Amino acid sequence: MAAGFGYIGRFAPSPTGPLHAGSLVAALASWLDARAWNDGVGGRWLVRIEDIDTPRCIAGAAQTILHQLAHCSLLPDDPPQYQSRHLERYARARDRLIAGDLAYPCGCSRKDIEQALQAQGSVHQRHQERVYPGTCRSGLHGKAAVAWRLRTDKLPDEANTERAGLRMRGAQIDWTDRRLGPQHQDVATSVGDFVLQRADGPFAYQLAVVVDDADQQVSHVVRGEDLVDNTARQVVLQRLLGLPTPHYLHTPLVLAADGEKLSKQNGATAIETRQPLAALLHAAGALGLPGHAGPVGDALASWVGAWRALYNPGP
Repeated sequence: MAAGFGYIGRFAPSPTGPLHAGSLVAALASWLDARAWNDGVGGRWLVRIEDIDTPRCIAGAAQTILHQLAHCSLLPDDPPQYQSRHLERYARARDRLIAGDLAYPCGCSRKDIEQALQAQGSVHQRHQERVYPGTCRSGLHGKAAVAWRLRTDKLPDEANTERAGLRMRGAQIDWTDRRLGPQHQDVATSVGDFVLQRADGPFAYQLAVVVDDADQQVSHVVRGEDLVDNTARQVVLQRLLGLPTPHYLHTPLVLAADGEKLSKQNGATAIETRQPLAALLHAAGALGLPGHAGPVGDALASWVGAWRALYNPGP
């Protein structure tokens, strides 16, 4: 548990469209984890609308998501928070990193990065990060800045971070996922100097989510397995900014017919909340939970007990 906090969990959708079957799995899992905590005593469950990438956001999608959650009886304990209303938080965190010589302006386009990697003989693999080669660490050399990046070559060795399955040695991050077990990533070689903010304004997900989780005192993060490789970057930022690291659990992915992660980009359709039990049963099945005849309230109560048996989330 994050130091000094009781259980606080969250579901943090981006309003790029309504909830689909895959995103409902994450919502249900995070809600169950909060309700099952401490032998069913329960913690707090929050909803955060991650709407800072405004070009991708769809008007009205946030309210649609909130209505869908309500129809499924997944109700947050506090009013939803919107990232777009808290940009000053992210600016302060960015400025701290700049002041510590841990961030620098970058003028590289995607094409520049591709060419630099090709010159090094690096071949980009599908679904893998393009490892930024550090081109602008020594300065912009006449280019206009298009982003701020974190320096992964200057990360400190922290001898006292070895706790609760977490260890940070420079860019080498070891942590433990509550479902997937021990995880390891060398951020420098797997990701490189990652973006904190685009020059045209939007802050990167990695920075915003770390700042928001700390501000809301989130102690447990439950989200989809597609985000598991983001965790090491977030641990790095948490350590550099002096913020607590939550416990993480990454849920199984719902796959489309082509075997790819189900998403709005590959045709995922909105969940049908006129039949909330059917939608929840599908999500529960993806999480390894038993079927239930309903009604919704009884099904959710049953799954809280089943979740407790699976993951025993205690203090």
